[in-house]
Amino acid sequence: MTDVDTSPPAAPAAIDAVPLRHPWRWVAAVVIAVLVVLFLYGAATNDAYRWSTYFEYLFNERVLVVGVLNTLQLTVYSMVLAIVLGVLLAVMRLSPNPVFKAVSWVYLWIFRGTPVYVQLVFWGLLPTIYQNIKLGVPFGPTFFEFNLQALSIPFVLAILGLALNEAAYMAEIIRAGISSVPEGQMEASIALGMSWGMAMRRTVLPQAMRVIIPPTGNEVISMLKTTSLVTAVPFTLDLYGITSREIAARIFEPVPLLLVAATWYLLITSVLMVGQYYLERYFSRGASRKLTSKQLEALAKAQIAGEVHP
Repeated sequence: MTDVDTSPPAAPAAIDAVPLRHPWRWVAAVVIAVLVVLFLYGAATNDAYRWSTYFEYLFNERVLVVGVLNTLQLTVYSMVLAIVLGVLLAVMRLSPNPVFKAVSWVYLWIFRGTPVYVQLVFWGLLPTIYQNIKLGVPFGPTFFEFNLQALSIPFVLAILGLALNEAAYMAEIIRAGISSVPEGQMEASIALGMSWGMAMRRTVLPQAMRVIIPPTGNEVISMLKTTSLVTAVPFTLDLYGITSREIAARIFEPVPLLLVAATWYLLITSVLMVGQYYLERYFSRGASRKLTSKQLEALAKAQIAGEVHP
């Protein structure tokens, strides 16, 4: 009769873990680094870039005081107006009123379906299309009249054109943010006695900001770059107009002036990206279960205090 081995099975021999190596990553990194160095060396030694002219006009007073300042004003004024109008259009789109829904849909259809450059050209021709604006009774007395052609308002028309176009995109962003809030939030607010408008303002919109802020930040950055198209109005005192049209046309060196404009656009965009990051972090509070360093520190102190004083 054979004996049965009842001893537990021996543990498998330990296998030395050998980390996987990825040589092609290093090859790709080296190739990219070599290409970047070659490009920078070629740009630094190429006389066509005119680096002396670039550094001469990088901090030019007219570029900074007129070009950069007007570009920032166009961006801020247009975005503020676009956000206000976008909220109104989004609320109209979500309203149970069919007239409001139809008006909002037609607005979005027109301004999202036509190029912004074409729209800016149209607004620039507005004083030609409507030379005189009259307010009064048809076939009766006129109470108010003024001549649009007598006014020099390219800056105002540029803001109007940019804002009306951007409002169509902001309306969809805000509508998506509002739709992301559960319907129970609105129902609970109405049950507490709030009106529909008050519930939107105090309950829904604050929660929707977590979804609205990231694409809105992208739209602000996009608006900054879109201001270079206001030459279609025509308004030529923005950053692109000052550098690439006024100064470059005078000294006949477009390349270094384009680099000057690109440098300032990149610098302002970088600042806006930092601001967008902090806004996103502020409005995303409570959306993640991950504790901050301050919360972890407070929790550790509470645990220590509980152990000392049972």
